[in-house]
Parts: sequence; C-alpha cells; structure tokens
Amino acid sequence: MKKFLETLSNVWKIEELRSRIVVTLGLLLVYRFGTQIVLPGVDSVQLAELSSKTDTGLLGILNAFTGGAFANASVFALGIMPYISASIVVQLMGIAVPYLQKLQKEGESGRKTINQITRWLTIAICVVQAPAYLYGLGALGVPESAFLLGKGLDFIIPSVIILVTGTIFAMWLGEKITDKGIGNGISLLIMVGIIARLPQSFIQEFASRVSENNGGLMLILIELVIWFVVILASIMLVMATRQIPVQYARRTSSGGYEKNVFGSRQYIPLKLNASGVMPIIFAQAIMFVPGALAGLSSSEAAQSVQSAFMDIFGFWYNLVFALLIIIFTYFYTAITVPTNKMADDLKRSGGFIPGVKPGKETGDYLDKIMSLITFPGSIFLAIIAILPAFVVKIVGMQQGWALFYGGTSLLIMVGVAIDTMQQVNSYLLNRHYDGLMKTGKNRKVVA
Repeated sequence: MKKFLETLSNVWKIEELRSRIVVTLGLLLVYRFGTQIVLPGVDSVQLAELSSKTDTGLLGILNAFTGGAFANASVFALGIMPYISASIVVQLMGIAVPYLQKLQKEGESGRKTINQITRWLTIAICVVQAPAYLYGLGALGVPESAFLLGKGLDFIIPSVIILVTGTIFAMWLGEKITDKGIGNGISLLIMVGIIARLPQSFIQEFASRVSENNGGLMLILIELVIWFVVILASIMLVMATRQIPVQYARRTSSGGYEKNVFGSRQYIPLKLNASGVMPIIFAQAIMFVPGALAGLSSSEAAQSVQSAFMDIFGFWYNLVFALLIIIFTYFYTAITVPTNKMADDLKRSGGFIPGVKPGKETGDYLDKIMSLITFPGSIFLAIIAILPAFVVKIVGMQQGWALFYGGTSLLIMVGVAIDTMQQVNSYLLNRHYDGLMKTGKNRKVVA
C-alpha cells in the first residue's frame, strides 16, 4: 500500500503527466455535466417511465453506453455511438474500397483524410438517428404532455440540430482527451458513462438482497468475490499473448548481413484476443435486427421471435449472440492482423522465425498460429459476453448489476483501464520512477 501511494505521489510530480490528467478529468466532467442537460422543450419531471424502460434489456445497454443520457433525453442522448458506428463502417469499407486502401498507406496525411470522412459519416448517421429517437420517445413511455412545444417541426428541427451538435461535441471532447490528455478519449467517454451506472446498480442489488431477505450480506459478499474473479479473467483475456521467437541476422558495417551470424532473439507478441470488444459490438448490432424485423409482422411466429430476441437474458438470444461473437472474432482478427505484411516487414528487416522460411511460408505460419489461438480466445470472449444471463438465471441477480458481470461493459472497462495505466506507466518509467503496472527496484528520482 505504501508503495502504491508513493507511485501516485510520483505521478503528480511529473508536470506534463499532471497537466494531462487534469485536462482529462476536466473534459470528462464536462461530458458528464452534458448528460444531465435535458433537451429544450422537454419536461424532465415526466421522464420517469423512460428511465424505467431503459434500465434493462437492449435499451439498458444503449443507455449504459451513453452514461444515462439516453434515459434523460439529454443533449448527449445519442452519445458517442454514431461515431463508433461510422468508424466501424469506414474500417470495413477499407477492405473493399481502393480509395480508402490508398489513404491507409499514405501515413499521417491519409489518416487525417480518413478521420475527416469518419466525421462526416458520423453527422449523416446522427441526422438519421436523431429524428428516430425523438419520435420514439412516445413509444418508450414519455407522455405527450412532456413535450412542452408539441412534436411539430418547431420542436423536431431544433432538437435534431442539438442532438447532432451534442454528438459532434462529444466526439471533439474524445479527440481532445486523446491529444491533450491520457488514454483513448472516445473509449474513456464510454467507460465513464458505464461506470456512472455502477453505484446505482449495486445499490439496487444490495437493497434487493437485504430488504427482501434474499440471501443477505453473505450473498452480496459472494457476488463481489465472483465479480473480482471475472475481472481478473477479463484482464487475462485482454493481456494474454503468444510469443513467436524471431531471430535477426547481425548487420555488418557496410549495412549488409553476415551469413550464419545472428543477433539477439526477439519475439512477436500475437494477442489471444486481437479483436478486443469489436466482435461483441458487431454481434450486438446484429442482434437488434431479428426483433426489429419480427416487429413488422403481427403473426404469432413473428411475435415469438420478437420476444425471444428482445430478452437479452433468454436462451435463444444468448445462443445466437455467442455464435455471432465467435464468427466475428475470426472475421475481425483476419482484417486487423495482417500476417502477410508482418512476414514481409520481417523479411525486409533481416529477421526470420527459426525453422520457417522467410516470406510466404512465414506469413502462412503466422496465419496458422493466429487461427489456433483465436479459437480459445473467441470461446472465452463469448463466455464472458453471455455471463450476465447465467448470473440472472442461476443466482437471481438484478439485471442492471448483472450487466457488469461480463459483456461489452466489463471488457470496455478492463481494456480502457489497462490502456490508460500503460500510458501513465510509460511516463513514470521514462522519468525513472517505478511504474503502476509492475514495481521494480528503487530508481533514482529525476526532477
């Protein structure tokens, strides 16, 4: 504990790091403040039904990603999700569209152009989603009397502009956090929104166990222990790697390579879960489709399908969800881990994998290893994603608290926390302080 407090003190001693942390906290506070500002013309007192309907189910997940802004009919009600959707679309289009492929190879200038395309696509998605959200408020239980100006164009048009602007502002906050603060800004905005719902969810679970004589404090303690075990398992999933040994030929003074003389051995770290939470996000988006399509029909079979896919803790929903996660894990890993490019870069730098010929055979070998380690990674990811359904059905846990036992929420929190700690750690190690991730011997303090 003393070592940890000393490390936190060292964090505050580094002026640049201190400045970045203050900027990050300040911008996150601005975002959290914005989630509480209700759209003009909407009576916040009459939004109780909207809040109750967005506590669980698919809307509960969406509300968690927006930090409660969706249920508050806030100016940030659309959250940062349109930007995430636009980023996914642009990334997928980069596989098939030659223009985007060309931009990806142009370095910094190409990246700026791709970012600009992503921003414009975000605005287009917002323009579609904003009216749908406003007209959908009535179906979610918001009474007509809550719309003080009615639901005419004099309310819809300004509200659409405000919602689009809110998402653009949230996107700007995320980019500023990335540039001037600590961590990935967009991911931090999502994580803070998810964490904001954690205390309320725990209090509801605590009240349910204690006041209703439903297990009491002992079961609460058991749930917390299981939760920490799941967090540790998620950390292992995020950080687990398969190290591929690489040997480099020793360079001569003329810039060539000495035959049969090799330098030190290094490793290529291939991640067990190279795709992160993207397969869950893809699968989650697909899971909205069956229920929406079934809702267009009034037949008994269609209604059965709709009810099955609207229950995120039901058997059929989680079975299909898990299968989609496994499929998308392979798909996303294939497009984000360029094994052939890795093999070419290795060959150009004079490196090789012992026992494997450089070039195409190295690419095939890396691809084979990725396929082998992706399978257990995808299974583990699917299990964590559907774990909330198990704890609800078996333990009778409150649905809001159960969502923190796995799925996108937990993996985002773990992944973003590790990424942020690694950035802080790099600052500390560069200044010869002990890091947050792993403590070592005492180092000389450099001012």
